[in-house]
Amino acid sequence: MSEIGRLLSLFGIVHRTHLQIVYSNFVTLKNEFMKSTFRILFYVKRDKLKSDGTLPIMCRITIDGEPSRFNTKVSVSPNIWDSKAAVAIGKSNEAVEVNAMLNTIKTSIYNVYHDLLTKENNVNAERVKNLFLGMEIKHQTVLELFQRHNEDIAKLVGISKSKETLQKYEVAYRRMADFINEYYNVSDISLKEVNHMFLHNFEIYLMTTCKCKENTTAKFLQRFRTIILMAKNNGWIHIDPFANFKIRFKKTDRGYLTQQELDIIMQKKFSSERLERVRDIFIFSCFSGLAYIDVKNLRHSNIRTSFDDGLWIMGKREKTGVNYNVPLLDVPKKIIEKYSGNLPDNKVLPVMSNQKMNEYLKEIGTVCGLDKDLTYHLARHTFATLTLTKGVSIESVSKMLGHTNIKTTQIYARITDVKVSNDMASFAEKLEEKRIKSKSNLDKLFECLSLREKMALFNLPCTLSDDPQRQKRISMMWQSLSEEEKSSLWSTTFEKEGRFSFNPMMSERKLVANL
Repeated sequence: MSEIGRLLSLFGIVHRTHLQIVYSNFVTLKNEFMKSTFRILFYVKRDKLKSDGTLPIMCRITIDGEPSRFNTKVSVSPNIWDSKAAVAIGKSNEAVEVNAMLNTIKTSIYNVYHDLLTKENNVNAERVKNLFLGMEIKHQTVLELFQRHNEDIAKLVGISKSKETLQKYEVAYRRMADFINEYYNVSDISLKEVNHMFLHNFEIYLMTTCKCKENTTAKFLQRFRTIILMAKNNGWIHIDPFANFKIRFKKTDRGYLTQQELDIIMQKKFSSERLERVRDIFIFSCFSGLAYIDVKNLRHSNIRTSFDDGLWIMGKREKTGVNYNVPLLDVPKKIIEKYSGNLPDNKVLPVMSNQKMNEYLKEIGTVCGLDKDLTYHLARHTFATLTLTKGVSIESVSKMLGHTNIKTTQIYARITDVKVSNDMASFAEKLEEKRIKSKSNLDKLFECLSLREKMALFNLPCTLSDDPQRQKRISMMWQSLSEEEKSSLWSTTFEKEGRFSFNPMMSERKLVANL
């Protein structure tokens, strides 16, 4: 009996636990319903009588008082429709079929609604309707959504986006399309199939098949992440595949030109007018810090007289929309004057495409014998590094470059050995100034003594020659003494002899006069 009692007791515990779970689920479900008011209503549209004498049945979904309607594609004879009960009455085949279809629709809508509640905080009637009708499936593949995103970017070119940004996303789209075709042998793939392994495979594909470097690969992944975030924010996916995927950037030496290398390029005589023109525009950026697109957009209206009565280059960066203000130095000023009056649309310089500029800059590097990969953006880094090396504060450099964050400037500006040397020399000078200022009155008095008086201080024979090195050795002997020893030696030598009336506050001029 004791065994039976133990089993019954165990059964009771299990039963109670089961009831607790059921109650807990009931409370959760109840809370979900209490979060919002959700209703489904069927009604007929009496002003849309069909040729067969039936009326179309409409469905209205209401959540928190906000309705959304759609045609169920189900029709019913007016004489069997009960408007209050929102059902077909009777047991005819028509009534049974209509009610069965309406129940199926209602069940499906409920399922969509509850599925959304488990995944999202804000659910609205329009969203439930669209999901039920399958209208959101339209952009649930990777390339379709990517293309939609790029079309939106294209509409914003010249407003808030640049052509360069659009080009970068178009290249990213082609890379993704080629990857999906090669790896999965399909023309497109569902967004829901994008997971950690998909991203890993795409990264490997970019670095091997496309031969992209690490940072180029990271940029492609960043652009694809924009598409994924767009899908997640619209509820087309609920898990971010990038959540546990690290986009790796490698720190690189961005490079810059030294003053000597700049001089070589500036002094080089080119037989080709094409190379001379590219050289001039590149040097202009080296002395102004402007990016390629900002030089291309530069107009004479951007050259203005500022508060100091000097000419400044003033404008707004194409990339970030941040204002930049750069004093116009002599070198870029002469370049502007060289091309002044020869260009249409009030342009300042004859800038060609970025691709051509970089192509010709490589040629210039070869002709000048420079062992560096010249690109146009190198000019911006050169400006930042040289200004910093010449003592311009990093805050001023940051403002001229149009940066909003000084950390960005630190990436551009390189701390050179010359800069370190100059800074340490300045530091050494300040230390020496502090040491001189900290000299005691006795030290100042000692420095006013002649060599013979210094020799007398240390009881050295006056018959010794006036060797310049002796002056240095006596000074070193004096500096090795403590203040107490100096004071004692001074009193013993001079005050007892009455040659000086020792007064620490006496000026050096009075001391020399007493001598």
